[in-house]
Amino acid sequence: MKILVINCGSSSLKYQLINMQGEEVLAQGLVERIGIEGSVLTQKVEGREKYIIKQPMQDHKDAIKLVLDALVDKTNGVISSMEEISAVGHRVVHAGEKYSDSVLIDEVVMEALKECIKLAPLHNPPNIIGIKACQELMPTTPMVAVFDTAFHQTMPEVAYIYPLPYELYEKYKIRKYGFHGTSHKYVSQKAAEMLNKDIADLKIITCHLGNGASIAAIEGGKSIETSMGFTPLEGIAMGTRSGSIDPAIITFLMKEENLNIDQVNDLLNKKSGVYGISGVSSDFRDIEGAAPENKRAQLALDVFHYKVKKFIGSYSAAMGGVDCIVFTAGLGENSALTRAEICKGLEYLGAKLDENKNNVRGKAAVLSTDDSKVKILVIPTNEELMIARDTKHIVENL
Repeated sequence: MKILVINCGSSSLKYQLINMQGEEVLAQGLVERIGIEGSVLTQKVEGREKYIIKQPMQDHKDAIKLVLDALVDKTNGVISSMEEISAVGHRVVHAGEKYSDSVLIDEVVMEALKECIKLAPLHNPPNIIGIKACQELMPTTPMVAVFDTAFHQTMPEVAYIYPLPYELYEKYKIRKYGFHGTSHKYVSQKAAEMLNKDIADLKIITCHLGNGASIAAIEGGKSIETSMGFTPLEGIAMGTRSGSIDPAIITFLMKEENLNIDQVNDLLNKKSGVYGISGVSSDFRDIEGAAPENKRAQLALDVFHYKVKKFIGSYSAAMGGVDCIVFTAGLGENSALTRAEICKGLEYLGAKLDENKNNVRGKAAVLSTDDSKVKILVIPTNEELMIARDTKHIVENL
């Protein structure tokens, strides 16, 4: 079975074609500048030169048609016809409370995605456009939606309800949803495999650390708490996002700086986080390069490490202990410094980092000392594979 995984952004599209027999990536690619001058598709196949197509793409339908053409191209493709694609798995950001698992896409699902646009106005519209484009071009191929929010739907009410008038939850569904669910699900399952343990017996804290970052508490394979909330703005300080702050700061800034709602939203989402503190960059590599000579850069790193450490401690309390701490995503996978600073002081939990083992980038490894009660792991995330696995499971049972 070959599954095409599609991840649509507003003007971009990432894809992978995966042969589920052996879970081999046959091809992966990126389409950029959809609807903008300079549209380009770049496809990578192991052992070959990159296949690059530069031609105008007015919309996502044009982009997906070009993706399919590239996959079946006689010289640069990897399949002989579209008939070899058994199903398409679509990454969808928000399902609200509608779905707690991946689902076969039909008219009811599409209506639910439209209803959730107000919860994810930047992400759900391009996700919907991508699904419609695939349906037009591949009308007989099953389509599956895999949601960023679904994995966190197992959170108990005490974790997801905000202390606001309950009527606002009933009216607008204002609650914690959490994001990066596909990543947290994948690395927690992988951690159980690496430790040769049944995930049902484990208490795992997963740290998805990139420009966007979130922490999750996973007990028995189910998310019981996560740091992102109603939107991806809540939680730890991130690349450009503030994370959790005193909400009164918003009204204070609106009054003192004469800002409107959109300007405050822009400030909190695009001008804050480690970028706002450091004044250097939202890229942690740039900030690490500037510190410690640059005090603000060092402060930004210190704040980030401190916030992550606090969440690890609080999630250990929420679960009544922790067996395993996992680092993943761009920063978590590649920065030994980040992992070391976050783990510093966690010895009281029984988590001891081995400095030599920690000297690793981009591959799965156990980083804790042999006598560490709590295991510390680094696991490269693979959201596309998780989407493909969910898609395969659903279409096999049709």
